[in-house]
Amino acid sequence: MPDLTAKITVAAPADTLYALVSDLPRMGEWSPECTGVTWNSRTPGPATGARFIGRNRSGVARWPTQGRVLEAEPGRRFTFEIFFGPLQVALWSYDFTVTDGGCEVTESWTDRRPAALKFTMNTIVGDRVKINEYGIRTTLERLKAAAEN
Repeated sequence: MPDLTAKITVAAPADTLYALVSDLPRMGEWSPECTGVTWNSRTPGPATGARFIGRNRSGVARWPTQGRVLEAEPGRRFTFEIFFGPLQVALWSYDFTVTDGGCEVTESWTDRRPAALKFTMNTIVGDRVKINEYGIRTTLERLKAAAEN
């Protein structure tokens, strides 16, 4: 069950939104925290099993993550897991539902960090839930603006 979920209605086809979200090297255009992504050359994406390196920033803190695509269903769903070193720390999902005049995009985040890492990271970079509430809202608004223009 996700820890956070938000939705936005967009006046654009689900396939258009899927193409924006699944083009992970562009994630820095939508996310206020992820500054960019590079696909692993041996498993390029966006396809199930594809791996990538993410670059992130929050305030003065900067850190890399590793990721793997779990689901890549064009126009329907895009899901990936995030690792910090050997630890799985998050699961991100984007679901696309066709509506009259466009689609609804649902972004979900599931916190997979062990308790000790949650405490440590919250001390260093702040409350992850509050940060991600803002991040999800901002990401969805930016995706909407890009798709509708």
